[in-house]
Amino acid sequence: MPLPAIDSTTDGHVHTRLCHHARGEMEEYVLAAMAAGLKKLVFLEHHEIGINYFESTWLTEAEFVAYHAEGKRLAARYAGKIEIGCGVEVGANPDHLQETADFLGRFAWDRIGLSYHYLWAGNEHVNMVSRRPASIALMEAIGVEKVAAAYFEGLTRALAVIPADVVCHLDAVLRHCPAFAFTGEHFARVREILALMRAKDIALEVNTSGFALRGEPYPTLAILQEARRMGIRLAAGSDAHRPADVGRYFDRLPGLLGEKADEPAVRGQQSEEPKVS
Repeated sequence: MPLPAIDSTTDGHVHTRLCHHARGEMEEYVLAAMAAGLKKLVFLEHHEIGINYFESTWLTEAEFVAYHAEGKRLAARYAGKIEIGCGVEVGANPDHLQETADFLGRFAWDRIGLSYHYLWAGNEHVNMVSRRPASIALMEAIGVEKVAAAYFEGLTRALAVIPADVVCHLDAVLRHCPAFAFTGEHFARVREILALMRAKDIALEVNTSGFALRGEPYPTLAILQEARRMGIRLAAGSDAHRPADVGRYFDRLPGLLGEKADEPAVRGQQSEEPKVS
């Protein structure tokens, strides 16, 4: 029996209270994953280096030590019931890429997800995926096309240095900015990034938080179909920021790209829009 294009039995992208902008303990997420019928859960807590932002939405190195210890405890406690992994959603900072790679080498990760959230704006960083009015105003002042160009360039540079397993929510840049529209030129940049990912065998995340925000996952179906055509692996992630969001909308994944579903879908969840800092 052929494997489905997207494995809907593994949620490879969840956050907990440890990242300072989500809710719930790690064990609560494990229990939610089991209740949703998942076979595997991968925590993907945030890491950033050199970011000047008004709040911290990522873990310190000491917090990552405690995070890994708790992950090992939970993996042992629920062995035979669900597989548990500890990963990291590492932020691309073009000015600190080697430092980031050095940090990653200090831990054993079950998954390294690569994202790009924070853009240097002269005196501080701006969160390119933020819904805060001040952040949107700053990006519009910079120019949304300049922000988008910097995003694709920074992500491209990061792919050359960061040992990523998966690229997260690829087209989520400027997702809350009404002045931004994704164009064919942007799609061409995405295709270049996909080619780099294919060369390094890096998977593309199907981030189901997009269903709540725009009715389809991140990235858009057109990008997912192109990635599939190029032979790039796809990996599902809910980007959960509370236990109830684990595995949300996974019932929409079988057949999403037009293939026939071979296995019954995992229960989907209709939930409130997640908090994005």
